[in-house]
Amino acid sequence: MARPKPVLPPAEAVQALVDPEGRLALKVTPGARVEALEIVEGRLMAKVRAQPQDGMANAAVRMLLASALDIAPSRVELLRGSTSREKMFRIDI
Repeated sequence: MARPKPVLPPAEAVQALVDPEGRLALKVTPGARVEALEIVEGRLMAKVRAQPQDGMANAAVRMLLASALDIAPSRVELLRGSTSREKMFRIDI
């Protein structure tokens, strides 16, 4: 059985959460059953299957953000929160 596609909000909705300096704050839930990006009360929440070991969850969030924004993963950089659920990414749109 193939993995279901991640649930993603429209790219415009995610771009609206990026501040003028290109930063995007979000909360991550690693080890989730499904991969998804959700906007809850004006805040981005990411759920990834990857476990928080050796940066695997951070890489999964980076790929999920790139997919949601339809940009290359190299244009998404983790700025802060490598060991925290609260993360800050720089998005080069």
